[in-house]
Amino acid sequence: MARRVAAGPPCRDAPGRLEARGTLAYDAAVDPLVRFLPLGRAARVPAGSTLLEAARRAGVPLARACDAAGLCGRCAVHVLAAAPGALSAESEAERAVKRRQRVAPELRLACRAVLQADVDLTTRYW
Repeated sequence: MARRVAAGPPCRDAPGRLEARGTLAYDAAVDPLVRFLPLGRAARVPAGSTLLEAARRAGVPLARACDAAGLCGRCAVHVLAAAPGALSAESEAERAVKRRQRVAPELRLACRAVLQADVDLTTRYW
C-alpha cells in the first residue's frame, strides 16, 4: 500500500524518484513489522506507533483497563525478539506502573513501548 507524501524541490541526485506531480511514493514495506506469537498474526505500522496500536491494527486481543493511559499494567507483553533500539527505552513512569501493578520487570507495557523496528512478542494468555 503506497501513500503519497509531499516532496520538496526536485532532487537532482536521484533522477526518476520524483513523480510527475511533485510527490514521492511512500513504501509501507519499510514500516516496522510486529509479529504476535503464537497467534500467527502480524501488522506493519508506522515507526513511532505503540505496540498497542500494532495489536489493534492486527486485530489481536490485548488486555487493557485504562484506555491506554499507562496506568493499569494489563497490556504487558513479553518481547521475544527485537533488534537493539527496536523499541523505545523504558521510562521511569513505565517502571513505576510495573512495580505498582506487580508486572514482571522483563515485560513491556504495550501502550508505552514505541516501535522503531521489527518486533516479535507474546503474552501469557494467547
